[in-house]
Amino acid sequence: MANSMTGFGSAEGPVAEGRLQVDVRTVNHRHLNVQLKLPPMFQDLEGRLREILREHIHRGHVTVSARWIEEAPREGQLAVNVERAREVVTALKELKKALDLVGDVDLGFVARQPDVLTYHTSDAPSIEAEEVVAVVQRAMAELVATRQKEGEALTVEIDRLLSCVEDELAAVEQRAPERVTAERDRLRESVAMLLNGKKVNDDRIAQEIALLADKLDITEEVVRLRAHLAAARDSLSQPPPVGKRLSFLGQEMLREVNTIGSKANDADIAHRVVAMKGELEKFREQIENLE
Repeated sequence: MANSMTGFGSAEGPVAEGRLQVDVRTVNHRHLNVQLKLPPMFQDLEGRLREILREHIHRGHVTVSARWIEEAPREGQLAVNVERAREVVTALKELKKALDLVGDVDLGFVARQPDVLTYHTSDAPSIEAEEVVAVVQRAMAELVATRQKEGEALTVEIDRLLSCVEDELAAVEQRAPERVTAERDRLRESVAMLLNGKKVNDDRIAQEIALLADKLDITEEVVRLRAHLAAARDSLSQPPPVGKRLSFLGQEMLREVNTIGSKANDADIAHRVVAMKGELEKFREQIENLE
């Protein structure tokens, strides 16, 4: 069953004594394009995560975002920069004197100034790759499920569009012999009118009718179009990716329909051709969403 290229998955779990949330989003793209938005301490895991994505996704723009819900604890200590505090106090006293201000230098104000109080943390917590992978795998499972569900809906709609084309094509096939007969009768009447009662050369008329019938014949186009329709339905039942193949088949089907239209020379067939082209345009729009 075909998959949609649009989906979303999210999961959270324990990592390095903290709690990590991973979101995976996918949208349409001609190829597989991956964008990772990870905390700095996860950079060494990028290769592993890309492998996981490629196992499940063949086409689409993929964005993977990871953030701490509860950041992993770190050891650290508070430090006082006495020199920086002295600079702040001296500057405040000079300002007081220059502007003839009143009041004392406030300790709380000095402590809030940049670099007076600093908190030094230890190195980043040790990250266990399997903990991160476990969260990513759960997010991917949800993503795959949403892509499959939407893919099922798209498959139903695409199958309906193919049926509409088949119905119009059946009507064209039924009309085609009648069109040749009508053209034959029209040709006979035109020749008879031009000859104004003179004897008609039946052999010559038969030859012209044969040439006309060959020119108007759409048998090959109909056969090829039916083959493309069958191939499209078969592709829908195959495992992904199928989008590129369906895109190619859509182009080929439109080519055959256009050729039928160029040979139509008949109002009813021309009307059916317009209808088929409309359904194939909808087909093209829908398969743009398929993986």
